[in-house]
Amino acid sequence: MRFVLIVAVFLSFSIQAQTDLKLYDIIESVSEERLKNDVKTLADFGTRHTLSDTISKTRGIGSARRWIKAEFDNISKDCNNCLEVFYQKDLVKKDDNSRITKDVWVVNVVAIQRGTKNPNSYVIMSGDIDSRVSDPNDYTSDAPGANDNATGMAGAIEAARVLSKYQFENSIIYVGLSGEEQGLYGGKGLANYALENNWNIIGVLNNDMIGNIKGVDGVIDNRTFRIFSEPVPPTETERQRKLRRFYGGEVDGISRQLARYVYKTTKTYMPEMNPMMVYRLDRFGRGGHHRPFCDVGFPGIRIMEAHENYTQQHQDIRTEDGINYGDTYKHVNFPYAKKLTAVNAINLASLASAPAPTNNFAIGGIVEPSARFKWEKVDGAIGYKIYWRVTTSPTWDNSRFVGDVDEFTLEGIVIDNYFFGIASVGKDGYESVVTFPNSILKD
Repeated sequence: MRFVLIVAVFLSFSIQAQTDLKLYDIIESVSEERLKNDVKTLADFGTRHTLSDTISKTRGIGSARRWIKAEFDNISKDCNNCLEVFYQKDLVKKDDNSRITKDVWVVNVVAIQRGTKNPNSYVIMSGDIDSRVSDPNDYTSDAPGANDNATGMAGAIEAARVLSKYQFENSIIYVGLSGEEQGLYGGKGLANYALENNWNIIGVLNNDMIGNIKGVDGVIDNRTFRIFSEPVPPTETERQRKLRRFYGGEVDGISRQLARYVYKTTKTYMPEMNPMMVYRLDRFGRGGHHRPFCDVGFPGIRIMEAHENYTQQHQDIRTEDGINYGDTYKHVNFPYAKKLTAVNAINLASLASAPAPTNNFAIGGIVEPSARFKWEKVDGAIGYKIYWRVTTSPTWDNSRFVGDVDEFTLEGIVIDNYFFGIASVGKDGYESVVTFPNSILKD
């Protein structure tokens, strides 16, 4: 009886804390040296512009994507062929965009690590293959793109090296996307491919510039990073929009919940880091490769440095007024890139280990001194955790594990004063992304 009690207490603590020593091992396994080598290799291809040379073995986007595929293939060999590596491509015609000056195949490099239980559920880490200089149509000049975005691409390769040593219930995709600078074409292609193949996408972690710590404003910060997320999906229905007006949820869409998940996991396992949630799809007037996934209704976020240096983005390599312009290798801070790669790796591992979120979560409690909930159970969950926060808080600040039930009442909690959510909890304490209420209980 005493042993059973100890096990029960330990399990309860594990669920509440949601900590797993494996994630600390994953953090330690990320290699700064390997990131250095990979960024250097990518930068040394000269240019990776979408329209650049595809035949050369040493220069252009063709040689870059072949090298990326070879790296994924080598990783797969080391884990007994645990990765499915392939090119996913789409032909983009010259007339489609002013930045596409000739017909071009936009080619993505995809590596899938299949889940043991839910192989058609995917969490995706993406980086961009392509680079550019000041003129977006200049595909011959040197555009090393060391930070933008060899760092994100190298991070995805490194995450594959580390996580391929483990098995997960859900699938993980590591991908290099092309055509970002010309109009987000690689993301559009893979998002459509996901729809055509009925992929269940848990979330997209798009990494675009994860290696700079000194901003153009002079601020130096090697702990803070930004998580961009849109408030609600553009695919929401008119009924969902009307419900939001009366019941809330304008900052609680699926991408925003994914951002909160990354925030929470990072603060749990890497408390020295300072994740900064930005309530915007992307930087002001600019775009990234998570957007095409969001456009079709998948949850997607952008993870990137907090302090950008515009003298090193989309610039011809030159020295002007004492300033060294250009996105070169020497400007990358690799200890910081290692930290953000680790942030991605532990979130990939956590999401790939978690049960699915419940799709049906109903809430009630109008004119009552309590909040009532009912939900649909999901396979693989040993219980559920109800979250709540004051309506002005950006994060889920309160929670209660309620066990393996499908309804619960929070006594003494007035429904009008809080927002609520629910997460499915797996046997090892891993949680799904939080689901916001999507229906109302009849009182």
